[in-house]
Amino acid sequence: MSKIKHVIMGVGLALSTMGATAVNAADGAALYTAKMCQTCHGAEGKAPIMALYPKLNGQNKEYLAAQMKDIKSGKRNNGMSMAMKAMVANVSDAEIDAIAEYLSKVK
Repeated sequence: MSKIKHVIMGVGLALSTMGATAVNAADGAALYTAKMCQTCHGAEGKAPIMALYPKLNGQNKEYLAAQMKDIKSGKRNNGMSMAMKAMVANVSDAEIDAIAEYLSKVK
């Protein structure tokens, strides 16, 4: 296969991946479920399974996103954040933003 074909295929693959990420990240409610957030934080972030876990619904979206990103990067490593580090390891920043957006609107 020629170099041009490889480049075109690579660009096509990159664009299709970017599009899929944007589509997936657009639905924070579905991501909240798909990423298993409800396991610890309860349906719609309203009913954590332990008193130490925070209620997430209605929180400021920038705050929620920052906390998840800080846990993912290791910047935040106090309290119960270590329990969540594995949960956010495979969540993209776009998905984190979508989940935060969703949770901020749940009353």
